[in-house]
Amino acid sequence: MELDLAGAELKSVLNRLRRAQGQISGVIRMIEEGRDCEEVVTQLAAASRALDRAGFAIIATGLQQCLTDGGADGEGNGDLQQTRTRLEKLFLSLA
Repeated sequence: MELDLAGAELKSVLNRLRRAQGQISGVIRMIEEGRDCEEVVTQLAAASRALDRAGFAIIATGLQQCLTDGGADGEGNGDLQQTRTRLEKLFLSLA
């Protein structure tokens, strides 16, 4: 299954991933500086949420593509079931 992110979807996902990257860098810096544990955990939680949202956005796009393209491609039920199973595993890996 290939995921095709277009325009706004791609920009949104990349922005979330860049935000998470900055937050993780901040967490590393905070730990190195010996910052307060509560501040570190708060920043780490924000990075985790940013990664989760990026993952969910990617999966939602995949689901949307499967729903709109799946029937048009003439895929059999086996292929649709396999795609569903793979997407379900991806979704659960983020839960």
